[in-house]
Parts: sequence; C-alpha cells; structure tokens
Amino acid sequence: MTADHRTLVDAYPPIGLRISAGPVELGGIDDDTAIELANLAADGVHPPDRMPFLHPWTLTTPDRFHVEFLRYHWGLRARFAPDAWSLDLAVRHDGELVGTQGVVTNDFRRTRAGETGSWLGLRHQGRGIGTLMRRTLCAFLFDELGFEQVTSSAFADNVASNRVSLAVGYRPNGTHRSARGEGWATNNDYLLTPDALVRPPALSVQGAEPLRRFLGLAEAAPNG
Repeated sequence: MTADHRTLVDAYPPIGLRISAGPVELGGIDDDTAIELANLAADGVHPPDRMPFLHPWTLTTPDRFHVEFLRYHWGLRARFAPDAWSLDLAVRHDGELVGTQGVVTNDFRRTRAGETGSWLGLRHQGRGIGTLMRRTLCAFLFDELGFEQVTSSAFADNVASNRVSLAVGYRPNGTHRSARGEGWATNNDYLLTPDALVRPPALSVQGAEPLRRFLGLAEAAPNG
C-alpha cells in the first residue's frame, strides 16, 4: 500500500477555509487561533450582569476557562460528520481577531438548513462588525454549500443580536421559551432565505471545494 501523506488542511478542510468580504475575513480555527480566541473571550464577551447565550459558556471559572474553550473546539472537530456538523470560523476585522461566527446543522443533505451563532469581544461590539460577519457567512452558505434556509434566535432582551438578525435580512419566525438562570426567558426566532439576504461586499473564498468534498456535497453546484 502506498502511503498517503497529507497536511492538516488536506485531512481536515474546514481549517483551510477563508471567506473575505470588505474588511472582514472568516477563517478556520487551528490550535493557535483557538488559544488566541480563548484569550480574547477571557477579556470579556458581555457585561457581567447580562447573559446573552442560551448555553452560558462564559460562566466557566477562570482556572478552567481556557481549557474548556479548547475542549469545545476540539470537540467540534471530533464530531464533524457529513450529516451533522458545526462550522465555527474565526473572524478578523482589518486583520485583528474579534470573535467567531458559525453555523450548526443536522441532516443537512436532506434539510439544507442550519442555525447561525456568534460572539464578539466586548471592545469590538457596536461597530457593525457583527452584521457584516453574519452577512458574509450566510452568503457563503447559500452560494457555496447550497443552504436553502438559515435560522437564528436571540433572547428578546438581547437588543443588539435582534437588530443584527433584522439587518442581515432574517424575518421574524415566532418565539419560544428557553431556560435562563433559575427561570426562563423568551427567545425570538428568525428565518433567512437566499432572496431576503442583505448581501455583503463581493466574497472572496478559498477552500470551498475541498470542504464540499469533505461534506459529501461535491456533486452539488454552487448557487452563486
């Protein structure tokens, strides 16, 4: 048998993905980037008296924060499979690391749908970056991976996240209750389709074809 020697990106194409639109670049998360992101998140993602996330990952104790952050991203790699995957990408704005933008999907080859999620370091919020990075990811999902629907949700009192969804082109799609703290809170649900997307500047994409093959989507032509 002839040995098949590969680089890390050859073996795991999500790490080699690069998507640029204007000043924003979304890219795969290797270990060096993961620890940079952990340091950024440790500096603050939200005010201490507010919890914007359904899964309150920022409440990890300081002595465990970095290792739990890394364990989460390592786990995404380990569980990545064609029909159930979570694609988390590091976001850089004018070259500076600012947060992550991702999508999670199950039974994708049948549903062609997934849900987006993101976070930004506190000092990078309120500058329009969250809107542009989500527009960029959604354009990529529709154009390159054949998504037909993208959903999102946000606690009703998370004003910034709700505004981003509307600015990207998502349409309100009902509400539901989610546990938060010792009680519950209302989540606003949103739905985005390709025709409703407020598109970002023209995309520049590297690594889409290897990712499509990795996901078993090589036979599907891009929509863009």
